[in-house]
Amino acid sequence: MSTAPQAAAEKLGILLPGMGAVGSTVIAGVLAIRAGLGQPIGSLTQMGRIRLGKRTEKRNPLIQDVVPLTGLDGLVFGGWDIFGGDMYDACQTAKVLDGTLLEQIKDELQAIKPFPGAFDPSFVKRLNGTDMKQGTRREMAEAVREDIRQFKATHGLERVVMVNCCSTEIYIEPSDVHMSIEAFEAGLDADEKLISPAMIYAYAAIKEGVPYANGTPSLAADIPALVDLAHQHVVPTGGKDFKTGQTLMKTVLAPMFKARMLGVKGWFSTNILGNRDGEVLDEPENFKSKEKTKLGVLDNILQPELHPELYGDLYHKVRINYYPPRGDDKEGWDNIDIMGWLGYPMQIKVDFLCRDSILAAPIVLDLALFLDFASRCGKRGVQEWLSFYWKSPITAPSVYPEHDLFVQLSKLKNNLRHMIGEELITHLGVEYYEDN
Repeated sequence: MSTAPQAAAEKLGILLPGMGAVGSTVIAGVLAIRAGLGQPIGSLTQMGRIRLGKRTEKRNPLIQDVVPLTGLDGLVFGGWDIFGGDMYDACQTAKVLDGTLLEQIKDELQAIKPFPGAFDPSFVKRLNGTDMKQGTRREMAEAVREDIRQFKATHGLERVVMVNCCSTEIYIEPSDVHMSIEAFEAGLDADEKLISPAMIYAYAAIKEGVPYANGTPSLAADIPALVDLAHQHVVPTGGKDFKTGQTLMKTVLAPMFKARMLGVKGWFSTNILGNRDGEVLDEPENFKSKEKTKLGVLDNILQPELHPELYGDLYHKVRINYYPPRGDDKEGWDNIDIMGWLGYPMQIKVDFLCRDSILAAPIVLDLALFLDFASRCGKRGVQEWLSFYWKSPITAPSVYPEHDLFVQLSKLKNNLRHMIGEELITHLGVEYYEDN
């Protein structure tokens, strides 16, 4: 059994590449909660409980009461953005949170100003920033590293976590420059155009010993070079693509069909949204990155190769449509054609009117706190036990990702039990019925 580290030090820095709708919402949310203006709904670290021991023991404490996580009062926020301004400006632009709420925390929001962002318009063609780092890939990487060091020094921090909340980059396949640490660093020196801003942030974080999470579908810490670098520097990483709206529903519904051996003939998914994420995803090359993370979910859960009669002919279509009037209020429609006994057809229709950044904000918070905990436990590399939060969980090359939300939750909680020295729970339950 692992033994949990000592209680977390008083302060933890959370650095966010991309301080737009999601970034500003999590920051404003934490400030509001600290001021008693709201509750951390959606956050496992703040509201979730964990069973310890046997059911008869009735030990179900809050996770934060048994896992030594940094409290909300100890969090310090910073990050990077290509649009400048401060977090009050970002909240006003995003239009996610109520203006009355924002006015009550205005001073604190205005005190948080992002560093100029690392950016290459060839990766996100729909955005034109006003506050960007200049220079080569190497120069941008070193500038981000210096920003991390400056942030720690300014706020007197020993520990920092980075969570990427940037816009989705265009889809690229890993190439030679991504395959080894040596090739990657040579690529930085040569200003290799296949090294993206997302990779620059991930590289800078790992080199500075900062745990890194990728909330986007962009290729980043999952390239072989940075996987190896994270192991070398004993840095935990996680990703990718926050599991928020439609995919969250799929990871709940698809396991139900699989559990009941109900067939699925077709699954048509479409979304409308009007925030900056929607605008970027309106570009086909950027949408391809998102599509890749969304399409793999059903195959991994349903396993058509094992159940061809149930899922072998499944038609799965995903669309995202930019619709400015909706802003951050996203609507996801799913039409699911299923079949039951004797092949008789049925339909399920889901209309999820969700708030993208409201769903993502608690994920950012949880990932930051859990990755910091993993770091203090000496963990390194991909933290698969955090798959619960991802559309496209990164895994070891030899295993497929687990997408079933409830299996993911069980994995997460068992890993927490392991790290705090508690008995793992298998849910076997035979001990309650065997004769003593």
